[in-house]
Amino acid sequence: MGDTGRAPPRRIRQEPTPMPRLALYALAVCALAVAAAVISFVNGSFIGVVWVLLAGLSSNMAWYYVRRAKVEKAAAAQG
Repeated sequence: MGDTGRAPPRRIRQEPTPMPRLALYALAVCALAVAAAVISFVNGSFIGVVWVLLAGLSSNMAWYYVRRAKVEKAAAAQG
């Protein structure tokens, strides 16, 4: 409705982590999916194909989150 005269709240900036948490989770899912795929194929089950697809998806997600963190870090360094 109008200016209340209060100053905007201050934001405390923290240093970003070297690798985002979502990338670590995706990497863990990838490793577990690869292990499940190997076990499935050793047991003679073709459901391992689904595990291979899940491993591919999660590895792409890990790559995406790492790359996004690098871009954000570079953008923060510039200004």
